[in-house]
Amino acid sequence: MLARKLLTAVVAGSAILAAATVTTTPASATPATGQDLDRRALRETLAEVPKGGVYGIYSAVQHRRQSWRGAAGQADVSTGRPTRPDMRHRVGSITKTFTATAVMRLVERGRIGLDTPVETYLPGLLPDARVTVRMLLNHTSHIGDYDEALITKPEDLDALRVRQFTKRELITLGLGVGKTGEPGQVPGVYSNTNYIVLALLITKVTGEEAEEHITRSVIRAAGLEDTSFPRTPYLPRPHARAYTSAFGYYDPPRDYTVFNMSWASTAGGIVSTMSDLNRFYRALLGGKLVSPSSLAQMKQTVPVLPGEGAPAATDYGLGIFTLDLPCGGKAWGHDGGVIGMATNSLTTENLDRQVSTGVNLTWHPPAEPGEAAHVRHILTALCGAAQPAARSAFTLPNLDALPSRS
Repeated sequence: MLARKLLTAVVAGSAILAAATVTTTPASATPATGQDLDRRALRETLAEVPKGGVYGIYSAVQHRRQSWRGAAGQADVSTGRPTRPDMRHRVGSITKTFTATAVMRLVERGRIGLDTPVETYLPGLLPDARVTVRMLLNHTSHIGDYDEALITKPEDLDALRVRQFTKRELITLGLGVGKTGEPGQVPGVYSNTNYIVLALLITKVTGEEAEEHITRSVIRAAGLEDTSFPRTPYLPRPHARAYTSAFGYYDPPRDYTVFNMSWASTAGGIVSTMSDLNRFYRALLGGKLVSPSSLAQMKQTVPVLPGEGAPAATDYGLGIFTLDLPCGGKAWGHDGGVIGMATNSLTTENLDRQVSTGVNLTWHPPAEPGEAAHVRHILTALCGAAQPAARSAFTLPNLDALPSRS
């Protein structure tokens, strides 16, 4: 959910969490699922994150029936208030998995066809009648990303924080950015606009506002008590403050906690806790929210670029992505980034291990050591503590933060 033109306007290159890499030795063909949850290693790797310049972090880890929650650093740098594991957090594009799950549940009921053109449901909305529902879900529609039009310079953040958008306004902005290719073309190009179109589709076939439908059909169905689409610019308590330096433009980093999230909506507007995110992905990937055939459809991936002309693609399905772990096996999940808050939630394919983390400082180059420590913490959660150093580099996908155009 991060604006990409801002990155090229302020710096050449990105210093954000997923750009950080750690080196590991590939272990075996299967993940380290037999090890017990190493609470000491989790505490130690988490503590390294604020030492490396990230203000605060909270984490929830699950290994089979064992669970751990931790927090480190500051939730509020002006008061020194510490972070807590149960803090509410803007999870950004992790919202896309919730939206995709709602769509798949409607597919199961015969209300939506995955390979049906959007034109069938929303005539005249899109200029290209070849775009299908599946293309929206897996970012092969090649509709432009409205983020490109929203933030082109740091000063735009202050105007954005108080502006109220309608979904149709966001779609119009995205269409104005221009196409990144032809519908169905691979690789796809990540675009938040796709998931705003899906919101209008959900409303069309259900008669409910998309946020209300997702709340009823997915959030409540998964038993999540601390997950919601807030209707005000304020975060529910307890929460951390949200900071960004816009890649050094603001020194010290500026507080953007109060923010009108109408610009994110069904592409990135959910607030949750790290424990709730683990619970959600465990329910989804465990087949409790969608049928086995629907989950298989969601796991059919295509390469998706974070932006037009970007060098590296992520294996993206229908609202979820997958990555290979250095300890063997795969993880499924999503990342999310909004102004001042970044999130990762990953679950191993066998459901044995999960980790969800949130940080409250983004776009801040001096925090690179903390970002690398953050990746090490995630690997400790997913692979166990016994990961020898140094052969192959491991980088988390970050579809929300890399520049798409120069």
